[in-house]
Amino acid sequence: MVVGISVFEIHLPAARSLKQKRQVVRSLIERIHQRFRVSIAETGFHDLHQRAEIGIATIAMNETEGRRQMDVIRQLIDDEPRVCLLNWDPQLLEEMR
Repeated sequence: MVVGISVFEIHLPAARSLKQKRQVVRSLIERIHQRFRVSIAETGFHDLHQRAEIGIATIAMNETEGRRQMDVIRQLIDDEPRVCLLNWDPQLLEEMR
């Protein structure tokens, strides 16, 4: 079993208010959660209207599956036209036996 954790930072260039930002961030979080069943939440930059930090935690059967899942999530974020990915820091933590 492998635990994957990741924090990504996004820029929302078209957001002119916190309401617009939260609309986009909430939509992105819901899509990722529905598709991958990962734990996901907005974790930073709550008071900035063009920036957000989102944290993800997931469990995979092995390292290959964990990396694939993180790559697919990153691609989904990259494909979102309303956001620009600024920073991505995925990590896989292997179970100690």
